[in-house]
Amino acid sequence: MNRLLKLPSVRQALRLHCYAYSTMTDHAIAPPVPPPEPGTGINAGTGTAPADSISAVAPTTTSPVPAKKYGKVVLAPMVRSGQLATRLLSLKYGADIVWGPETIDKSLIGCERVENPVTGCVDYMRTGLIFRACPSREKSKFIFQMGTAAPDTAVAAAKIVAQDVSGIDVNSGCPKPFSTHAGMGAALLKDIPRLLSILNALVAEVGLSTPYALPISVKIRLLPTVEETHALVTSLCKTGISKLTLHCRTPPMRPRERAIRDALAGAAAICKEAGVEFFVNGDIKGWDDAQEVIKEYNIDGGAMIAIAAESNPSCFIPNHLGGPKPWREVVTEYVRIAMSVENPISNTKFCLLNMVPGKNEMHKILSRAKTYRDICKALEIECTFPEELDLGTLKTQRVRAQEEKEAVLQAERDERQKKLAEFKRKKAGEKEESNKRIKMDEDSGERSNVNNNPVGAAVAELAATDILVPAEAVRAVV
Repeated sequence: MNRLLKLPSVRQALRLHCYAYSTMTDHAIAPPVPPPEPGTGINAGTGTAPADSISAVAPTTTSPVPAKKYGKVVLAPMVRSGQLATRLLSLKYGADIVWGPETIDKSLIGCERVENPVTGCVDYMRTGLIFRACPSREKSKFIFQMGTAAPDTAVAAAKIVAQDVSGIDVNSGCPKPFSTHAGMGAALLKDIPRLLSILNALVAEVGLSTPYALPISVKIRLLPTVEETHALVTSLCKTGISKLTLHCRTPPMRPRERAIRDALAGAAAICKEAGVEFFVNGDIKGWDDAQEVIKEYNIDGGAMIAIAAESNPSCFIPNHLGGPKPWREVVTEYVRIAMSVENPISNTKFCLLNMVPGKNEMHKILSRAKTYRDICKALEIECTFPEELDLGTLKTQRVRAQEEKEAVLQAERDERQKKLAEFKRKKAGEKEESNKRIKMDEDSGERSNVNNNPVGAAVAELAATDILVPAEAVRAVV
């Protein structure tokens, strides 16, 4: 049949056949529709079908076949975007597991664990908030990602947060300077023995066989060649880890560059053989896309979503269940969750501006918002954030603090000026009083001299008289 369709005469005949059908009426090409029974249909009770009965009959629609689930779909670890409010919203929309943002191990050591009975959250505080979790709402599905460069600090930090998380993940793929400059993140890919020692220590001290019973995992990036990547995966699986994530980009690659999946199938096979749950990261757009990649590369684990979840955390909803929600619904739900856990306003605003389309007027309005009350007013929802805590973004607080500092300094300057002016007035008054006393003393002294000297008194008396006295007479008296 396929060979026949290649013949020009057959193709031409088919075209003519289709043209003939296209010139017929709808009644000719539509399947016959039986007339409605008496008492039914649009003209119920008449026993006749309407003239446009064919066009009036609604086409039958078949419900979409639910997609098969081949693996888990999880939230990738993201700095700022992976904070508590985003994790909780992702879980609400169907994420199987959520990874937290990278937290440096040394920043946790020495922290005070503070429970908030109102929100159910746990804060790890030092000079400020280092890390926040909500065990009652996320613990069973929350993986804590750690930035580390040494086995001892990694173990110490893991023991601190162990009671509030369900797993520890070592970040060995972040290419950002704040991570790599200290030997963490992607820098560990250039020092494989150190990476292996960190994982071995975590498995031995807080792993599944210890009282902490935490699964240990690692997230890596591609090495320059497929062979090097597979060799690294093999070595990592031998440490006893439970999960491994491969971000299908090399450390120098940026998110806008397309993910490279050449090493994906082999890495998945190595992990499957070793009994390690394998996850893929890079260019996963949503639940359905994740299932396709998992099936194509025979992944025994799941797929991570990063950028797509940053812009719309409802990407974890399968298409057969409605797919991602409109951004307006998502941001409204996000703000409500953020207020319920007292998420810092700076982080809330950052995440919102990633969810709202940049060209939408709401994006401009939210970019100017400084408090939760500003945000809720823009979205026309009730603000439940405690008013005494609604101090504004960090930038607003810094500006306000600077203004308050300037006001205090100005008040101090004004007070000094006031005191200086008062001091000058006092000194001027004292000087004037002193001059008066000196003059009075001088005047009294002169009168005293005149009284004690008869000649002088006579001269003074003559000088005071209005009578003109010849100069000779004055001299004679003198």
